[in-house]
Amino acid sequence: MKIGILTIGNELTSGRTQDTNSSFIARQLNIHGWQISVMMSVGDDGEAIKVAIDHELSLSDAVIITGGLGPTADDITTAAIAGAFGLKLYTDESALAHIKDRFDRLHLEWTANNVKQAVFPEGAETIRNPAGMALGFFLRRNGKVIVVMPGVPSEAQKMLPEGVIPVLKREFNEAVVHVESRTVKLFGIPEARVDQMLSDIDFNGLGVSIGFYPNFPEIQIALTARCTAEHEAREKVKRAEEQVTDRLRPYIFAYDQETLEGLVAGLLIEKKLTLALAESCTGGLIADRLTDIPGSSAFFERGVIAYSNRSKTDILGVPQDVIDTFGAVSERVAGLMAEGVRTLGKTDLGMATTGIAGPTGGTEGKPVGTVYVALADGKNIRCRHYAFRWDRRRIKSISSQVALMMLKKYLTGEREDG
Repeated sequence: MKIGILTIGNELTSGRTQDTNSSFIARQLNIHGWQISVMMSVGDDGEAIKVAIDHELSLSDAVIITGGLGPTADDITTAAIAGAFGLKLYTDESALAHIKDRFDRLHLEWTANNVKQAVFPEGAETIRNPAGMALGFFLRRNGKVIVVMPGVPSEAQKMLPEGVIPVLKREFNEAVVHVESRTVKLFGIPEARVDQMLSDIDFNGLGVSIGFYPNFPEIQIALTARCTAEHEAREKVKRAEEQVTDRLRPYIFAYDQETLEGLVAGLLIEKKLTLALAESCTGGLIADRLTDIPGSSAFFERGVIAYSNRSKTDILGVPQDVIDTFGAVSERVAGLMAEGVRTLGKTDLGMATTGIAGPTGGTEGKPVGTVYVALADGKNIRCRHYAFRWDRRRIKSISSQVALMMLKKYLTGEREDG
């Protein structure tokens, strides 16, 4: 089955908002063995929407559309689709009652324009939205299917697997193809080097496709097999993964849906260790990532954003003369910050970051991208020095990554240079 993806919204065509829905939908459909025939974005314009749907239907068996289902004047997707097929609009009373009930439960003020979210083209069947107000819907036209979802990414990401994919499977009764996929997550190696190190593996001969997906600061490798027999697909992916692991083992930190922060959190909980953070150049980013993990209160005691020199001395007890002698961005200060926050929080571990994220503030001796990360456990202080490039945001991001990698290696007993 070939599927087209159409995202709608002036915010997309103006560049104000990044289109993350298309990539998410494409990845999920690919896992199910379906081919993406075309991906397009158009603004909130009725004629543009009609032309785009006609074009995508000419190349596809089904079209998935996101965006333009809200209550405001620029949300015209439903009306545009009805107009494209000469269909009347109707108000679904059951959908309207559902929306009003959500408003009541969330204690939101009801306004008349919200009725618009319960209006559908005649012949449409609704799709439940477990994460928002506006319901989705689908239409059958000339043996093809048009599926429509809200454009809010968090809503689309829930509706696609729970509502849309079941519709596609039901409407297109294809022979069952088992798709097995394994994502290998890497850090600390360039994409070109990964490709070079895997160049001698015959993935075609193994019956597996490989995809490279840089997701700074990680690189993700997706191994996928499609077979009529489930066990055959699983075995093919397993053999490919073994060969990838043999070559890239030092750079692999996680698989599939695992995250670095999730793994670190699990290790801290398993080992019953507590952690306090003192962040300067990362500005709380490490704490943000760790507290995204449910149950982080079991190990995370506190986080201090010690950005100024005064905060390093007042809160963490770093002596002013040490800062004057070595500089705030130095191995000595990073270590004292880590031990200072560990003592302050009475935790098993203390971690600290200090660096120059730029674009200004660098010197010849300490250029922009100079970062120190330290970890103290009450017995020893280990500190690593990094010299990053890139822009300010990426320096902060990769600094949080190397800090979490240091924690992971400490907790698993891996070599620091591994």
